[in-house]
Amino acid sequence: MMMRLAMTIGCMFASVLAQAQVTVSEPWIRATVGGQKVAGGYLQIKSERDTALVGVKSPAAANVEVHEMAMVDNVMRMRALQKLDVPAGRSVELKPGGYHLMLIDIKEPMKVGAKVPLQLTFEDKDKKRETVEVTAEVRPLSGASAAKGEHKHH
Repeated sequence: MMMRLAMTIGCMFASVLAQAQVTVSEPWIRATVGGQKVAGGYLQIKSERDTALVGVKSPAAANVEVHEMAMVDNVMRMRALQKLDVPAGRSVELKPGGYHLMLIDIKEPMKVGAKVPLQLTFEDKDKKRETVEVTAEVRPLSGASAAKGEHKHH
């Protein structure tokens, strides 16, 4: 009986470990001003196996996209990505001036200290999906991050 119980607990633990392949840390959203309809979101992602961020949802916005900012011909350009690859064992940082989330058509201004739920969907090469839910704190706009080329949508 004890052996069966130990095996059952071991299998449950292994199942939980198998599902917890992606970790998301330090999520935050940039504060907005009245009338602003978009907000930037930032975080760090690490995975034990190759995966890709393929979707993001939040009740705070009508749509959330993953964007990339990059210099092209000496001009900072932004584009939406269908997926963001997360190589096994490496950390991918979404930060001002690089990869980031765009919360589009936000439902109310993002006020400093508010908490914003995010649901991130990852997909591995076998098309297995994993959902990670985090809560991002709204932080103030800082001069340092604005200087790194953060953009605005109109």
